[in-house]
Amino acid sequence: MRLSAGCHLSLETTVPTPAILMLRPRSGYGQWVTSEKYDLQPNILVVEYTDTFGNLCQRLVVPPGKFEVETFTIADTADEIDVHPEALYIPVENLPDETIRFLLPSRYCQSDQIYELAQTIVGQETPGYKQVEAIRQWIHDKVEYAYGTSDASTSAVDTADKRVGVCRDFAHLGIALCRSLNIPARMAVGYLYQLEPMDLHAWFEVYLNEPLSKTVGDRNPTSSGRWYIFDPTQVQPRGNRITIAYGRDAADVALLTQFGPMQLNSMQVWVKAAEASP
Repeated sequence: MRLSAGCHLSLETTVPTPAILMLRPRSGYGQWVTSEKYDLQPNILVVEYTDTFGNLCQRLVVPPGKFEVETFTIADTADEIDVHPEALYIPVENLPDETIRFLLPSRYCQSDQIYELAQTIVGQETPGYKQVEAIRQWIHDKVEYAYGTSDASTSAVDTADKRVGVCRDFAHLGIALCRSLNIPARMAVGYLYQLEPMDLHAWFEVYLNEPLSKTVGDRNPTSSGRWYIFDPTQVQPRGNRITIAYGRDAADVALLTQFGPMQLNSMQVWVKAAEASP
């Protein structure tokens, strides 16, 4: 499906304030950005760079007064996410170098403190996709989704203890549980079509073996590793996502990072079906 998505931020500051925005999705697996627009009012100098996770980041100094940021993106998205119960765990010694950092504990994902819970959840499941699906299902069933029950300091361990949170907390807990089993896991933030209530969304992805194809002429006829999407907030797998950023946890994927006093007055998010090109 072709989606039209975007957000509007209304900011205000009393002094020139350096900031980093992370609001531009890029084309990749499962999404193709066909057009975009990035509007700043007042219009100021912006310098863009790519961070170590491949995310597009915009550096700027927000001038005193009111400041508006609005982004528009049109992207072709996959209608379904790939589900492969036969995808297996990859031994650590065989993982690509770039995935190793997604095995380590991070600020919000204390995987070194949550191993026993992970073992209880996965039981005797085959290491790999089936273990991760057991984790996703457990979070969906056992953790209550409720606004206002967590804040910017809430970690995976906090969520495991309190059993309540929002999409960010669900993702952090899933990441920590997977990493404790030596499965690389990363956080993703972006847009999800028909999310209720509409907002920016968070989920997690894991790196597993891609099973050998049994179909002649298949896109990938050899066994290799790849990232799979898991979303504990949803009853069943859902596609039509536009990923904006990836990282170890929320600290790496903040859509706005400010280096001084600045107030976010409002934020609006929209995702809707767009007309396909003729």
